[in-house]
Amino acid sequence: MSESHTPPSGSARLNTGVAHNARVWNHWIGGKDNYEVDRQVGDHVASINPVVRDIARADRDFLGRAVTYLARERGVRQFLDIGTGLPTADNTHEIAQRIAPDSRIVYVDNDPIVLVHARTLLTGTREGATDYIDADVHDPDAILERAAGTLDLTRPVAVMMLGILNFVLDTDKAREIVRRIMAAVPSGSFLVLTHPTFDPEVGGELQVPAMEFWNENATPPITARSAADITAFFEGLDLVEPGLVSCSQWHAASGSAAAVPQYGAVAVKP
Repeated sequence: MSESHTPPSGSARLNTGVAHNARVWNHWIGGKDNYEVDRQVGDHVASINPVVRDIARADRDFLGRAVTYLARERGVRQFLDIGTGLPTADNTHEIAQRIAPDSRIVYVDNDPIVLVHARTLLTGTREGATDYIDADVHDPDAILERAAGTLDLTRPVAVMMLGILNFVLDTDKAREIVRRIMAAVPSGSFLVLTHPTFDPEVGGELQVPAMEFWNENATPPITARSAADITAFFEGLDLVEPGLVSCSQWHAASGSAAAVPQYGAVAVKP
């Protein structure tokens, strides 16, 4: 449980009276950058779906393994991290630049508290570049236009979309966002994605009532999807082994890692 802490204000968009995903997620992984309303809603969601904290930690651990794999094994030197969330330990740029100091990372989020922390904390190596852009996942063209100021979109980019498409409630719209972004990056680029599911095969039965409570009491609204719907986001891409699996089990060090109802996968653009 995190200690009480009041984050700094970011802009007029900041609403401290309603729980917000970035801050609740921060609470679930033991962070301090959240308000009482975030802790109350987060704890109630956890009482409905007790594995939600495990999901949050597994998603964060997946990020570390995926970035390490891409930087070390596949030679990726550019990362576009959409839906950054609040900075914690071992952010994308820290992992990538530890392996390759010349790595270039652009973070994308539209939460004002994230903006404040990103500008303060997301500083990288002299050899590489680390930037933050204030943009919404629903506007992929704006993301691409601003990211091009730091990234060379003629060279491979790892597009990170961890726990973000679940906030795009229309599945066709979510697929179009992915298609638009992946169309703008060259062959050899990667899509790294996690997404919550209600599939019982990975323990997702309690996701629906937990999300119903969330949508009535917090922002932004969220949805879970089936493995089939999530797999469709990778249309035209080649999935890296082991394909779409519980994110806790993707390239896990131990073959006995428990499944969580959050799928994860990495795919390459041929």
